[in-house]
Amino acid sequence: MPNELIWVLFALVNFTLLLIFYRIFGKMGLYVWIGMATVVANIQVLKTVELFGLTATLGNIIYGTAYLATDIMNEKYGKGDAKKAVWLGFSTLIAMIIMMQIALQFQPGPDDFAHEALTTLFEVIPQVALGSLAAYIVSQYFDVWVYNQFRKIFPSDKFLWLRNNGSTAISQLLDSAIFCSVAFFGEYPFSVWLEIFLTTYIIKFMVALMDTPFMYAAKHMHKK
Repeated sequence: MPNELIWVLFALVNFTLLLIFYRIFGKMGLYVWIGMATVVANIQVLKTVELFGLTATLGNIIYGTAYLATDIMNEKYGKGDAKKAVWLGFSTLIAMIIMMQIALQFQPGPDDFAHEALTTLFEVIPQVALGSLAAYIVSQYFDVWVYNQFRKIFPSDKFLWLRNNGSTAISQLLDSAIFCSVAFFGEYPFSVWLEIFLTTYIIKFMVALMDTPFMYAAKHMHKK
């Protein structure tokens, strides 16, 4: 099966699981999903694949679901709950980094088979970790703000797609710019850095477009 088809199916599975969490657990399900998604995205991002002629990371899909969950929170429960969700995801990511750094300090037993793999996955590269944390908190907080600006200008439900896609597209651009600048700027020639930045954003933008029907489905769940 080609990567492109797997990628589309993978995106549909991610968005569907998010809706299931929300349908069963309501607002609490969104909080849990955002915390989980930030951690899993930072693990999946280590795997690169070829998609549509571009080199991309798998983490972009589940990271995109965190933006969708924040937008659902904003739309249904307000800016305050959305900001709380952003800080929950940020705190979860920091806690994971701290706990795994301590776990890696233990000397593995003679029959251990997982230490090297865990080291590969969780050993922190300071620039990448800083870039990831900075990009997350700035872009997610900005997403909450810009979503509310769109809602003031386009309050009708018929513009829900614009509020969702517009805020996410702008926020993901900011996220890509911050992460690529902190993590990779100066590490590669500018032309290579620009390619990484553009391909990262293109894939994220495609994910943002795919989440539109799921946003509409979530809008009609748990009506008061």
